[in-house]
Amino acid sequence: MSEPIGWRKENGVSAPATPFMASYTDAMNKFTKAATAFMDHVHLLTEARDAYQMAITASASLRSSLDAGDRALRALMTQMEQVVNAHMGETILDGKKPDAMRPEALKVEAIRTNIDSTLPGR
Repeated sequence: MSEPIGWRKENGVSAPATPFMASYTDAMNKFTKAATAFMDHVHLLTEARDAYQMAITASASLRSSLDAGDRALRALMTQMEQVVNAHMGETILDGKKPDAMRPEALKVEAIRTNIDSTLPGR
């Protein structure tokens, strides 16, 4: 970086610069200092932009993968409901289980079946 320009030489003698020249010199020195500092770190801007692009690409890929997984799960659930409906002869609506499929009903039926098998003559 060059020395600040604050004095000018006329006929080998240093004389103070005009107010306009001082303003110009001050602005040039500030600009040079700031531009040099910026240029020392400009590579960070490129790195940040590249990292941002990688994150966006990964995010889109992840979102696509999750969406595909959701579609597969919904299709499998639909197939399961169709199989259950075909074998049970009942329709499961709105996620409600029929009385025969409730855990309490299954326990009672298991106890009833177990008791019936232990009674004499059965």
